[in-house]
Amino acid sequence: MNDRELFKIAKEASLHAYVPYSGFPVGAALECEDGTVFTGCNIENAAYGDTICAERTAIVKAVSEGYTKFSRIAIYGESKNYCMPCGSCRQVMAEFSPEMEVLCCKAGGSYVSYPLNRLMPHTFNF
Repeated sequence: MNDRELFKIAKEASLHAYVPYSGFPVGAALECEDGTVFTGCNIENAAYGDTICAERTAIVKAVSEGYTKFSRIAIYGESKNYCMPCGSCRQVMAEFSPEMEVLCCKAGGSYVSYPLNRLMPHTFNF
């Protein structure tokens, strides 16, 4: 699967986002090492701290199905800037695959790619 195909899956996932407060839907497509793909979307809550990002939704779905090794994640959002993962999402990704590739898109379809350990060089671990 190429990057554009993975972004297409992430864009489709964004259509399921529950965003009554921000109005900013985000979708994620998480590719496991064996090629299995899990999707996620952001799900907001009136108690803002209970909101979950698209990236963590996809990761939680994957882990709950027994997958813990990820090769890359595509994050889709229609914004003027690249839709980058928040710090909490970066830490959760690093828990499982600190070397994974993170693809971040912006409106118009252009995207950037980073190894996670560049976005989150000093993860919390013990």
